[in-house]
Amino acid sequence: MFKTVLFPIDRSRQAMDTAAVALQLVQEHGSRLVLLSVVEPGDDEPAVAQLLEQARGSFQQAGVTCEVIEREGKAAFVIGDVADEIDADVIVMGTRGITLESDQESTAARVIQLAPCPVLVVP
Repeated sequence: MFKTVLFPIDRSRQAMDTAAVALQLVQEHGSRLVLLSVVEPGDDEPAVAQLLEQARGSFQQAGVTCEVIEREGKAAFVIGDVADEIDADVIVMGTRGITLESDQESTAARVIQLAPCPVLVVP
């Protein structure tokens, strides 16, 4: 059912907590896993690269190989574009502090609007 899972990752605690859900989904469905990190202006690029390698290592320890993509731009738009490019069946991501009272839309909420596939948002 989920041949390709896109897992956008950032330095938030929620992203690392969400990794367990992505891992379970990939293992249950024998899916291809693609890790994505979006570098926005002002981000620490070496730290982002290190985060991707740590995440890849964690998945490999669990017996799951993954592809890694790093792109520049606005996170929600890049996530949608990459999901389309790789023909993702689902995007798994954390909420990263989504609130109903906030005037500013979260990345997860924007991805839901833009994504070409279902989005599994993990609280």
